[in-house]
Amino acid sequence: MSPVAIVDSGGANIASLCFAFERLGVAARLTSDPLELRAAARVILPGVGAAGDAMHRLQTLGLADLLPALTQPVLGICLGMQLLYESSAEDDARCLGVIPGRVGRLEAAPGRPVPHMGWNRLSLGRASDLTAGLGDGDYVYFVHSYAVAARDTDLATCQYGEPFAAIVQHGNFFGMQFHPERSAGVGRRLLANFLALPTWN
Repeated sequence: MSPVAIVDSGGANIASLCFAFERLGVAARLTSDPLELRAAARVILPGVGAAGDAMHRLQTLGLADLLPALTQPVLGICLGMQLLYESSAEDDARCLGVIPGRVGRLEAAPGRPVPHMGWNRLSLGRASDLTAGLGDGDYVYFVHSYAVAARDTDLATCQYGEPFAAIVQHGNFFGMQFHPERSAGVGRRLLANFLALPTWN
């Protein structure tokens, strides 16, 4: 059993993710093999690009039905988190449907361009093993044009115009709208916490 399987979704952040896990002493395996994904102790769904293209790739690989059925801890990162929801305004894409809700486009304003790119602060919400050791106001690194409106059930939110979901959990599925692999010590702590989560299967 591989300790961490990274879904080969064609994202540009794959190498950085692999290096981040290497620094934590874990060899993450990049794969699109359904058998390997089912057998992995933890699964990462990364993503950089457009929702429609990403969903088309998952469907072509036969993973669009597999991923929602996984019972081990699954972490969606950036676009990977957005794909966990029911749908996205980007490409009017139908997504994986794991988490209820629709991803919307961020609204640009003077001094607040879209994409939202750079360091921004987390506001912690309900307690979770995933966010253990984090401080309210910790900075993480974002690159995105779409997000989900903040909810009371979010593990953490961020403010960019309107508040949006930054860290979420729905059963054994987790999401981070930012890039933990580019978020220095805070990102390292989050990935280490994810590795320490109990398994569901």
